[in-house]
Amino acid sequence: MSLATRATGAELMDEPAADRAELLRALRDLRVVNRWLGGTRVMLRHLRGMISRLPQESYRILDVATGSADIPLALAGWTRQRGLDVQILATDAHPQTVAMARELTSIEPSVAVEEADALALPYMDDEFDFALCSMALHHFDGEDAVQVLRELDRVAAHGVVVSDLLRSRFGLWGARLLAATLWRRSEFTRHDGPLSVRRAFTVAELRELAGAAGLRGARVRSHHLFRVSLVVDRTRSGDRR
Repeated sequence: MSLATRATGAELMDEPAADRAELLRALRDLRVVNRWLGGTRVMLRHLRGMISRLPQESYRILDVATGSADIPLALAGWTRQRGLDVQILATDAHPQTVAMARELTSIEPSVAVEEADALALPYMDDEFDFALCSMALHHFDGEDAVQVLRELDRVAAHGVVVSDLLRSRFGLWGARLLAATLWRRSEFTRHDGPLSVRRAFTVAELRELAGAAGLRGARVRSHHLFRVSLVVDRTRSGDRR
């Protein structure tokens, strides 16, 4: 199958009436992918640099399309170790996913969870210091993907970090191997994993989306293990709005 163009098709975990047990397994698998295949590391790496250049008494961070809120939880632990005062709002548009994220973050006081549409975030301009989105942009097509980037940029005063899969042949082979082995008992992940790679963006496509969204100073780069990041860093001199 050619990877020259993005695939279309809905992922099972996005279905409004998704089976709760299957959705829970899919979110667990996604946490494992983020932890061991670089998603969490990429996000923390970029955010660490911006926080170091923006010394403040406290920070407000928004995580959009949070899934099971594994990125906010990892961030909460990282900031606590460094004595930083951080409040993180994790949002998702899927009601069942929001409920699961609330359960998983119930003992973490620095993380709150709300239901919110990434296409129309119910927050004021510059309400947060940073806005994050991990493993979710590929769920959106065309103008919707552009609108998600606009909304992230609108609500973030100092920076945006988007981390996602990179569409590639080797990445697809890896996803298919996992689907046939570790993910074979999870209907959702077995289906959604390879499809996610086929729906992911290339570096060039992500740069085009950033340009269409009007993101000034956006930097797009690939990372190990078939990851790509888009960063808007306004903590650097000269990178203001």
